Amino acid sequence: MRGDHTEPDAMFSYISPAQRVPKDHPLRAIRTMVDEVLGRLWSDFERLYSHTGRPSIPPERLLRALLLQVLYSIRSERMLMEQLDYNLLFRWFVGLSMDDRIWDPTVFTKNRDRLLRGHIAVLFFEQVLAEARERGLTSDEHFTVDGTLVEAWAGLKSFKRKDGSDSQSPPDDPGNPTVNFHGEKRSNNTHQSTTDPDARLATKGNGQEAKLFFMGHVVMENRNGLAVGARLTHVTGRAEREAAHELMGDIPRRRRITLGADKGYDVAGFVDELRRHEVTPHVARKIRYSAIDGRTTRHATYEVSQRMRKRVEEIFGWLKTVGMTRKVRHRGLPRVDWIFTFALAAYNLVRIRNLSAVPA
Repeated sequence: MRGDHTEPDAMFSYISPAQRVPKDHPLRAIRTMVDEVLGRLWSDFERLYSHTGRPSIPPERLLRALLLQVLYSIRSERMLMEQLDYNLLFRWFVGLSMDDRIWDPTVFTKNRDRLLRGHIAVLFFEQVLAEARERGLTSDEHFTVDGTLVEAWAGLKSFKRKDGSDSQSPPDDPGNPTVNFHGEKRSNNTHQSTTDPDARLATKGNGQEAKLFFMGHVVMENRNGLAVGARLTHVTGRAEREAAHELMGDIPRRRRITLGADKGYDVAGFVDELRRHEVTPHVARKIRYSAIDGRTTRHATYEVSQRMRKRVEEIFGWLKTVGMTRKVRHRGLPRVDWIFTFALAAYNLVRIRNLSAVPA
């Protein structure tokens, strides 16, 4: 018998959004962890908000919404608000009832910037990492460090001379001017992006196109591939090694640790500095003039670190395909750093959920 296709206008609904979400849905386990993490941040939220005035978006709901944006690769706040308006799964995860009104995208963005000023992304990342440690999922002995280029939200047409000497004649089209870079020498010393002054001109390799980038840095523990440290910096020739020193200082440790890395870190000054800080440098060796000698390579753990260090590329792959950091949608080093760190926290949540779902 053919069913009736007409759409009845029901006056009441007795099913809550939570009842619509399957019991085994991955977001259920993530929501439980997120609630625990947000509970630990309650005092930090209190310091960010005044006790008078009109109520703003609760930071707990705002952060849950931002997590959905990362996990489902939603490219704009406007599209996120649209999803929250009709997606029951999203409403349940954020904590909205069926009758709650959705926020204006501009109001949502301004409230997000309040969390940026409060360094909430770093605190959220640390609490997610604490959850992983409590579950015994992290190593406190073996780590890997690496960096990746993060394309800025700025085009090469915005990369102009700092002294303004290249803007004498009026453009043929103010909105999208014709620019010919052929034969012009352009460098970070003489040029700067007018769209995002923090971005730097760089290339991923010989023969590849130069673009405007930031550089993201991650320290990974080798047991389960969880990110335990994050930084976003300007692109320089020393950025990876300088960030590695800073990140290793942030990791609490009770014993000597190992640090795996690729050949770009095989520099005598960097290796010697690691040894002075009781870090064994499990760095891949260059063919010539390597700073890594038999003191390190004769141990079996060196070969293990060389295999495990490649897993950091899985983190970068997730960040760029799912976490939307292949080309960021925000401008300025502080804001992009916030988004990069928060996306890493989202990756850790997914990883913890997957590891906890697998029977021991």
